[in-house]
This record gives sequence, structure tokens and C-alpha cells, in this order.
Amino acid sequence: MRRLDGKVALVSGGARGIGAAAARLLAGEGAAVVVSDVLDDEGETVARTISESGGRARFVRLDVTSEADWQRAVDVARETFGSLSVLFSNVGINNGPKPVVDVSLAEWNHVLTVNLTGMFLGARATIPAMRAAGGGSIINTCSVSGLVASGSPAYGASKGGVRQLTKAIAKQYAADNIRCNCVCPGPTDTAAIRAFNVTDDQLTGKAATTMLGRLARPAEVAAAVVFLASDESSFVTGSELVVDGGVTAL
Repeated sequence: MRRLDGKVALVSGGARGIGAAAARLLAGEGAAVVVSDVLDDEGETVARTISESGGRARFVRLDVTSEADWQRAVDVARETFGSLSVLFSNVGINNGPKPVVDVSLAEWNHVLTVNLTGMFLGARATIPAMRAAGGGSIINTCSVSGLVASGSPAYGASKGGVRQLTKAIAKQYAADNIRCNCVCPGPTDTAAIRAFNVTDDQLTGKAATTMLGRLARPAEVAAAVVFLASDESSFVTGSELVVDGGVTAL
């Protein structure tokens, strides 16, 4: 028996990077997966690849700042696969490193809306479905920037908020058998990190911030997501699982 047989997972930001890796690993462990993103073609490709490999997957377009989109994604999960028991809330944006005085209000609001309000809306939409399923696991993508000082004030603030939102959900819904944790990746080799570190020297410098001297692979972070989604983590809630190559221990 695979670790996630019988579970239904919704993955936001599932079109690429950590989200796509998590969707594939979740499906490989037996979960039915709803892959969601605003990147339609890439998201469809992830879902199709899972299905062609013998898994169960469906793509749905999801703008995490939209209440209606979240409700539609939950409805698709329940109508297609019968229930919803796992949410990997993974969408996040970064406006890059800059001093506080150089961050516009529009930038600040945009980052906080996507990274923090989006996760609030996701939890609010999925909790009733998890209650109906008898419980579930919510996994929010935080970051080492939510644990230590960040060069991006808006990004760091949003990820600090994700940590506290995670703890609040864990406390409020433990009696419903709903666990909530966050995974905190360090530098990971994704399109997002390459957007700000475009040269080999920049990427090498970012890798050097870890004890292991390299960037994480998306699948290494996704493995932590699978653990938190599975019953192996049944006594883990309200916590941060740090997958950072030792960044926060330096």
C-alpha cells in the first residue's frame, strides 16, 4: 500500500517548481491530485503527465487571490475524486531584495495579498471539505525568510505571517482532525530563484549560503510535503519543517 492511497490533494502553484514536483510525488504515493495554477498550459501538462503515468490528476485554473477560484477548485476535487483531504498551498511571489524605503505600497500589498491572503483563502475554502472527509492536512509553503531576516521586507513579512496563520489553523481545527504545518525551503533551483539570480556566479553565491554548498532540488522539498500529507506525520501540527540545507543553522 502506498503512503497516500485514498487521499485527495489540491496543489496550488502546481504548474512548475516545487508545486509540480509535489503534485507528481503525491500522485506517485497514491493520492488523486488537483493541479492548480494560473499557468494553464504548464499546469495541464503536469496533470496529463501524471495521468499518463498511471496516476489520477485534473487541472483547474486557480488565482489564489480569488475566493471564487478557490471554491471552484475545491468543488472540482470533490466532484472528480469524491473528497478533499490534503491542501498544499504553495503559491508565492517575491519582489526581490530592496530597502524598506524603496518598496512601494503597491508592491507591498501585492506580495502580501498573494503570499498571505492567498493562503488564508485557501484554508478557508478547504477546511469545510476536510471536515466532511473526517480530517485532513494543510501544508503551507513558508520559507527560511519567514524564520530569519530577509533582504525582501515584503516577502519576509508575508512568510512570517504564513507561519502564524499556520499555527492559528492548527490550534483552531485540531479537534476536527485537521493538521496544519508549513514547509520552509531554503534556496531551491526553480524558475523563481533564477529570476533574481540570472548568472552562474549569482547562483553559485546563493548555493554557498547553504551548509551543503548547493541549491535544493524541487523534489527534495516535495518529499517533505509528502511526509506532512501522509499519516506518518499524524502527530505533527502547528510546526515548521525546515528544508534549507543548513541555512538557518549557520
